[in-house]
Amino acid sequence: MIDKKHITGIILAGGKSSRIGSDKGFLVLNDKPFIQHIIEAMKPLVNTIIIVSDNLDYDLFDLKRVNDLIKNAGPLAGIYTGLYHSNTQYNLVLSCDVPLINTKTLKQLTTQTDMAADVIQLESNGKTMPLIALYKKHCETKFFKLLEQGERRLRVAVKECKVKTLVLSTELEKYTANINTQHHLRDLSGFENLTGLKQQHQCK
Repeated sequence: MIDKKHITGIILAGGKSSRIGSDKGFLVLNDKPFIQHIIEAMKPLVNTIIIVSDNLDYDLFDLKRVNDLIKNAGPLAGIYTGLYHSNTQYNLVLSCDVPLINTKTLKQLTTQTDMAADVIQLESNGKTMPLIALYKKHCETKFFKLLEQGERRLRVAVKECKVKTLVLSTELEKYTANINTQHHLRDLSGFENLTGLKQQHQCK
């Protein structure tokens, strides 16, 4: 297992959330904004947490927030920005739309390490998840070059790296659910002990 002092947590909260209609990080589940669930799941495994977002409201969480270095370039630019500001070799990257995530699931990435891999990502329900993944710091250089060339697709960038994929057990798959649409929001209420979803902004 990688010692947490060598891991920075990077939360991507810079998306426009056009399908939801509001900033996903501030949608509330069980009286906590999505991003708070992610912070709590990540915290036991990392030394520090960086939020990548131009939204000043995220300063409420008293964590380091950095603006996207390359605007309107999607999650690839967000990861590049987080890696640029990171001071550790390993970086646990999550998008802000996985509020069900927990430490047990994330621990899969920090315990089954591979020295040769640039990226260790999860596979859940048959889909690889580069936005729940561990990235090495040196990916920063490769991602910047791709962004300079006009590439915006994260999956294309990941394919340029040495990747290890960890297939989650069935019991953990539900915790990686992406909440990207109103339909997904409604579906959350179907999870046991996950009631009380509210579509609202907090602390504004």
